[in-house]
Amino acid sequence: MKTNHCKIVDCTIRDGGLVNNWDFSVDFVQQLYAGLNEAGVDYMEIGYKNSPKLLKGAEEAGPWRFLNDDFLRKVIPQKGNTKLSALVDVGRVDENDILPRSESMLDLIRVACYSKDVDKALALVQTFHDRGYETTLNIMALSNVMENELLEAFELIKESAVDVVYIVDSYGSLDHNDVKYLVEKFKTHLPNKRLGVHTHNNMQLAFSNSLVAAELGVELLDASVYGMGRAAGNCPTELLVAHLKGTKYNLRPVLGVLEQLMVPLREKEEWGYILPYMITGTLDEHPRSAMALRSSEDKDKVVDFYDKLTTPEVNFDK
Repeated sequence: MKTNHCKIVDCTIRDGGLVNNWDFSVDFVQQLYAGLNEAGVDYMEIGYKNSPKLLKGAEEAGPWRFLNDDFLRKVIPQKGNTKLSALVDVGRVDENDILPRSESMLDLIRVACYSKDVDKALALVQTFHDRGYETTLNIMALSNVMENELLEAFELIKESAVDVVYIVDSYGSLDHNDVKYLVEKFKTHLPNKRLGVHTHNNMQLAFSNSLVAAELGVELLDASVYGMGRAAGNCPTELLVAHLKGTKYNLRPVLGVLEQLMVPLREKEEWGYILPYMITGTLDEHPRSAMALRSSEDKDKVVDFYDKLTTPEVNFDK
């Protein structure tokens, strides 16, 4: 398996923050960065760069929800080889809040959008590109995008400045054949763009889908330590570090991060392969209903949950 072209983007803080409302201490993030840097991981996505004035509930979230450049300089006073990334959402970022790269701690800015907003996302990409950043476009919920919508998006993307285009399995519903189909489609229509993949583990396929994508030439692989991420979580960073052949990665520092930070955190917070998330993944649905179930008294009543999702005409209030 040829995977020496691959680069790992660790999303533990950004995607994992969806689990604990970005309640990570500065010490936690510093230890994580040091471990990832020692392990040779290429990028650490240290949070979102959205604008608090454009979102409700901003004051309750931890600082990684709305990254501040001055704050980041204090957190990571000395950057190593691991580059820093942040994600922005279309409609949730004021581009005036983004400094030129020469004045920022960030190297990569990723723009997430749904297919209907690709034009708006690419306008942001152009702005960030002009300010010196590496850029990616992450089209979410690809499993629900119609063929004609995707083809229209490709026409815009291929003329754009974006460096990397992501295949995002938002609902954890893609299998190996789906990944192969999408990678080949993206390569055919976007021959001059590098590709990335972001997987979710609803059906225990996050790691293997990432490897399938890697074998097909996908370059940027998203992951998080211990798989920490919304609902079923992501591809575990430690598995990619251990299994990508012909690369410079070192597993031992990631194991240190797992032992010191992630195992204790997992005792307090819930994420990963859990049956309600498997059900929504199998049905190609957003995990919000499963997340609501897991925070209710009926959190383990998976048969009722399955029936509600598959037979909506039944009245369950009786």
